[in-house]
Amino acid sequence: MMTNTRTIAASLAACVVLGLSGCANMSERQKSTAIGAGVGAVGGAILTGGSAAGTVGGAAIGGIIGHEK
Repeated sequence: MMTNTRTIAASLAACVVLGLSGCANMSERQKSTAIGAGVGAVGGAILTGGSAAGTVGGAAIGGIIGHEK
């Protein structure tokens, strides 16, 4: 069980590092759009109990709001 936990933690850390490195050359507007989409997706998932439609809808709305910043 401990090996599984370590493997999952290492995989998650690798994904975070790779994900953040993809944002290095983004403009401020692109960063705001990505952040808005991420926050909107989490908010949509929480408000709808984890439904796919709520998550995608929240991401779309958050992305639009972030793009307008």
